Amino acid sequence: MSDVRVIVAGAGGRMGKTLVKAIAEAKGVVLAGAIDAPTSPLIGRDSGEMSGVGPNGIPVTADLGALADKADGVIDFTIPAASVALAAKTAAAGLFHVIGTTGFSVADEQAIAAAAQKIAIVKSGNMSLGVNLLAALAKRVAATLDEEFDIEILEMHHNKKIDAPSGTALLLGEAAARGRGIDLAARSERGRDGHTGARKPGDIGFASLRGGTVVGEHWAIFAGPAERIELVHKAEDRMIFARGAVKAAVWAKGRPAGLYAMMDVLGLKDF
Repeated sequence: MSDVRVIVAGAGGRMGKTLVKAIAEAKGVVLAGAIDAPTSPLIGRDSGEMSGVGPNGIPVTADLGALADKADGVIDFTIPAASVALAAKTAAAGLFHVIGTTGFSVADEQAIAAAAQKIAIVKSGNMSLGVNLLAALAKRVAATLDEEFDIEILEMHHNKKIDAPSGTALLLGEAAARGRGIDLAARSERGRDGHTGARKPGDIGFASLRGGTVVGEHWAIFAGPAERIELVHKAEDRMIFARGAVKAAVWAKGRPAGLYAMMDVLGLKDF
């Protein structure tokens, strides 16, 4: 099997640089291009050099079209508007699209789903093996315990993160909601302040903390009468997300059109 040729979107960002490094270290995957916003001061820079792996001869560009015929797909950790625009472009070019961006609106989700009718898109709030296993466990625990056990999702990230709750927190909440057979959008509680009244039985609560350089920490808490179960994941390095995204790219090559998740990639869909 030939190497999977991948373009990294958002190559100048923290995750973009980590992805370039992860691809350089991975077997069976090669970097086919590195793109960033047209206004980025990194346009023209060698992507390997700025990622700490040494010069690789692949400069950062803003033109996906010029790279499309030399690639199989795109890995994208950018911002919602950029990811939606990229989904339309990857669909037109016939490239698979791995999306690790979070913070999408309902309209954004619909646009990505439309693009997935033409290409394989793997989209997840978190690409790490550990978090997706945690989500599978949260679903199982939620299905096992009744509404006597309140579900709360707590997350903490670095002070540069721009969306809340995190995509991972929502991933865990959605998993728990599926376990309970409820609609998360109708049963979620986000941000308590002031005189809120008693907690509504069956709701899933979210709380977000921001500070320092925390890569990502998540708790799925099941609080019942006189006992509490906590499922916890603490990320220590962004490389775990990059390696998961590279794994998703290898999996996505040759897949039929559709909207997939890391649960599909890792075989945890029916756990």
